[in-house]
Amino acid sequence: MAIFKPALFYFLIVFGAGFILGPIRMFLIVPRLGIRWAELLELPVMLTVIYFASGNINKRFPQGPAERLGYGLLALAFALAAELAVAVFVQGRSIRGAFLDRDPVSGPAYYGSLIIFAILPRLRTAS
Repeated sequence: MAIFKPALFYFLIVFGAGFILGPIRMFLIVPRLGIRWAELLELPVMLTVIYFASGNINKRFPQGPAERLGYGLLALAFALAAELAVAVFVQGRSIRGAFLDRDPVSGPAYYGSLIIFAILPRLRTAS
């Protein structure tokens, strides 16, 4: 239970930012630059949100390194579940398509950002 609350808050901060940026990306940037460039342009913004959110959560919920890694991984599980739910129930995609039908450049960058999302609470100190 000690990691559930920080994991949920961490996920909600980052998911909320993505929820705000998603329509901007899809309706303003994708039509002009394409999905690859839209996702690549959004990535530094999301990494910045992840960086500050992880420091904020570490400050609000001071815990040891193992717990910080635990809530980073749990937040990742929440994020993957949310992405799957949106892809399947909102976009009508398959489970396989939700995770595998990605751009060959921005897709791996996205998955790299998920790894950073999961481990950054462990690496950061409170800010």
